[in-house]
Amino acid sequence: MKKYIYILTVTTVSIFMTSCGSEDKKASTDNTPAINVQVSQVSEANNSPFLSVSGKIQSVNSADLSTRMMGYVTKVHVNVGDKVSKGQLLVSINNTDLQAKRAQVEAGIIEATAAFNNAQKDYNRFKSLFENNSASQKELDDIKTNFEMAKARLEGAKQIKNEVNAQFTYSNITSPFAGVVTSKTVKEGDMANPGQPLISVEAPGHFEVMAMIPETEISEINNHVQVDVLVKAINKTLKGKVSEVSTSAKNTGGQYLVKITLDKTDANILSGMFVTVQFPVEKQLDTEIVLIPTDVLVTNGQLSGVYTVSQSNTALLRWLRLGRTYGNQVEVLSGLSADEAYIISSDGKIFNGAKISIQ
Repeated sequence: MKKYIYILTVTTVSIFMTSCGSEDKKASTDNTPAINVQVSQVSEANNSPFLSVSGKIQSVNSADLSTRMMGYVTKVHVNVGDKVSKGQLLVSINNTDLQAKRAQVEAGIIEATAAFNNAQKDYNRFKSLFENNSASQKELDDIKTNFEMAKARLEGAKQIKNEVNAQFTYSNITSPFAGVVTSKTVKEGDMANPGQPLISVEAPGHFEVMAMIPETEISEINNHVQVDVLVKAINKTLKGKVSEVSTSAKNTGGQYLVKITLDKTDANILSGMFVTVQFPVEKQLDTEIVLIPTDVLVTNGQLSGVYTVSQSNTALLRWLRLGRTYGNQVEVLSGLSADEAYIISSDGKIFNGAKISIQ
């Protein structure tokens, strides 16, 4: 009987194993279920021929109250949302050292007052003696000098008392006008530092809009121009008038600040609401603004991106260059065009290259 011996080279075995591994891996990949996702089309801002910009409502009368002294907060007398009257006490700061200093000053005033009264009596007596030729001119001059010095010391002590009393106003923070407390950044026991905002107060009823105008359009904006202001939160259009136009963009990133005073209205508007301001001037540049919701963004350090859908129905992470924020949406300067869709939600965790199924 003939015996046949089959010899397989290492290369053949390797090719066979590699082929099998690839087929197994391919089969495994193909069997992975697709992740169900929902997509949305890129939205564009209103393409009106008139200039429209984003802005924010703020109160005409608002104040961030702070102190000029360092000390522990002993009492916060109000909460956010409380209505306050002019001069009402809002925050108390420990002023034990000021009380000690005021006691010293008052003791100094008592001493200076006694010295002044005594010097005044001496001056009046020597003045009478001089008139009766019972005292020399030098004696009268010396007494008069002592009297003037005592008077100056008393006045200096009184001014120090005024300074101490002024410092007490910074240990008791009061409201500069009638309004509503909008923020509170300290609580009892916190250390208050000079210049640190403690309480914010706004006067309700009078509002204005702060808007940023591109450099290509700012030359068309003039004071006292009537504008339409769309309040997105309540879907109402209000009337306003341009009250201030900035002539410098040095500190505003190439955009020019414009302030619009709103007409009085019964609409339920609040400070901080986002608006769209439409000016009665034609846009110089006909550009489309691409907007996406901020909650779909994927961040990695300084990078921001969004998952899109590739031609092979897989998730594709696209890094973006972002611009200004419009409420809950952000402007996309590059990385996403108006004819593309992006993923807004998924049934599972998606990653770059994951198989997806659009619902």
